[in-house]
Amino acid sequence: MGKTIAQKIIAAHMLSGDMTPGSEVALRIDQTLTQDATGTMAYLALEGMNIPRVKTELSIAYVDHNTLQCGFENADDHQYLQSVAAKYGVRFSRPGNGICHQVHLERFGKPGKTLIGSDSHTPTAGGLGMLAFGAGGLDVAAAMGGGAYYITMPKMFRVNLTGSLRPGVTAKDVSLEILRILSVKGGVGAIIEWGGEGIKTLSVPERATITNMGAELGATTSVFPADEVTKAFLAAQGRADDFTAVFADDDAVYDRVIDIDLSALTPRIACPHSPDNVKSVAELNTIKVDQVCIGSCTNSSLADMLKVAAILKGKRIAPHVNLSISPGSRQVLTMLAKCGALEDILASGARLLECACGPCIGMGFSPNSGGVSLRTFNRNFLGRSGTRDGQVYLVSPETAAASALTGYITDPMTIDSIPAVSLPDQFTIDDSGVLMPLDEDAAKDAVVLRGPNIKEFPDGKPMLDSLEGSIVLKVGDNITTDHIMPAGAKILPYRSNIPFLSKFCFEVCDPAFPERAKATSNGIILGGENYGQGSSREHAALVPMYLGIRCVIAKSFARIHIANLINAGILPLTLANAEDYDVLAQGDVLKLDNIYDGMENGTVTATVGDRKITLNCSLTARQQKILRAGGLLHYIGEGGI
Repeated sequence: MGKTIAQKIIAAHMLSGDMTPGSEVALRIDQTLTQDATGTMAYLALEGMNIPRVKTELSIAYVDHNTLQCGFENADDHQYLQSVAAKYGVRFSRPGNGICHQVHLERFGKPGKTLIGSDSHTPTAGGLGMLAFGAGGLDVAAAMGGGAYYITMPKMFRVNLTGSLRPGVTAKDVSLEILRILSVKGGVGAIIEWGGEGIKTLSVPERATITNMGAELGATTSVFPADEVTKAFLAAQGRADDFTAVFADDDAVYDRVIDIDLSALTPRIACPHSPDNVKSVAELNTIKVDQVCIGSCTNSSLADMLKVAAILKGKRIAPHVNLSISPGSRQVLTMLAKCGALEDILASGARLLECACGPCIGMGFSPNSGGVSLRTFNRNFLGRSGTRDGQVYLVSPETAAASALTGYITDPMTIDSIPAVSLPDQFTIDDSGVLMPLDEDAAKDAVVLRGPNIKEFPDGKPMLDSLEGSIVLKVGDNITTDHIMPAGAKILPYRSNIPFLSKFCFEVCDPAFPERAKATSNGIILGGENYGQGSSREHAALVPMYLGIRCVIAKSFARIHIANLINAGILPLTLANAEDYDVLAQGDVLKLDNIYDGMENGTVTATVGDRKITLNCSLTARQQKILRAGGLLHYIGEGGI
């Protein structure tokens, strides 16, 4: 029996385990990336491991999230990241050089290699044929230190593409269509491989848009073959030697196969407040638009921007619309300026923002009260834009540009013909925005710079054999990491200061949660389906741990978040009977006995008054040791790496 792309790469990097779905696999990691919103904690953890130099083939620290410097906090974090990267052998991508996933796709990603990043959209590199995973910062730190990255061996899904996209229909519409089919939890426990004759018509940036949005499916990762299209892209980036052909065997077996005819697809739109609330753009053409944002790691490539420029050329945006443009990298911005496309964009009335994440994580350009904002981003969670009642829709760059001109949600297939855009034979290459680390001798005496906002990594507590605590908070389905630990310009600067950050935990759901949690010994959180979906931010585990949360009980968990909970020393349990969710209430006191036996046997019993509730506890032997040690850092300190 043949192998899938993912199975081939896993087999080539497997350090231990077996490839039976559901079993734990330890992988050797070739490359890592961090970004500044999660990176500071990752490097604080790396420092705590007492390892003098990273052991990966390539590690890069990007600055792309916290680029607004309204006070000293973000600037201090950037200074820390630059100095710690130089000392430990990590390259440093300076502020303004671009969004981590776009830059990594352009300059560093390699087919057939493994990559983990402290950002959930790291699977973007799957557009190059990499096996790339979003992970918590602790897992990234462990990999930089030479440790394995552990995953539960996923199922294999295949999406077969046929035909080709019509003018006005884009890779973003493919992403939204698969979200419509599978939902935000339909990819949980699976790697999604894309194939079929239709992929030959998709460029690497288009493929990367699709693998980027795979994170919204809850998938472990997404990947395309590395073929002649990939080879041409790498050659145009001056990286022809980085190409390796990567493909699935013809007789590879998949757990599920989905067929999509590109020729039949029409423009799609995700309505508030979930990426899978997908409709046809044509259905919503009476909705007035207040704001349009084009950019993010999903849609900020040169090809995306050239299409936008072609639509806007010689026209003006509607008077009531505000339009922002965020190129994904300095390379994209430079090439837009050289070819005149940037002038076409600016002449339309658009505002040019920095080559950074910006509005995608609520870092500026928030919509007006109740405003309708069309965004080419990957998430439209409630409040993520920075405006609590903002109505955020996810669209393609073509739909965004067309709607900015008319002032209403507009199907780009109805406007004047969209000129075809082709990628250049040679990209403009300037890597001066990426600083190389010090050599090993110079690094020994290098000083790591820490500002006053950078606090110590919070210390976890060992999981004891019994636990008695109250349910401090009960929440519903699809609770995101934005619910647990919000982003935005007001909060992101404190990502390296867990004590201060804790004041905002679950602010969207219950502003009184932090004080209530601190006042409660051994707090428990009760959640619904897909608890912890969204970002890889481990702050959504570290902050509850700091506030005294020892256990989270849910109907089901998102992949990265459950790993982050374990790494923080928080016990994750799932309800054996979903009906018990309705029985349990905030304030109930639960007693869990014989936790150690329960972790080994797979079930833990909770006593609530005179009622017994069965909780599933699906943990590997390694995860059990991490919890008993008090989290991943303690486990590594005991020799667990």
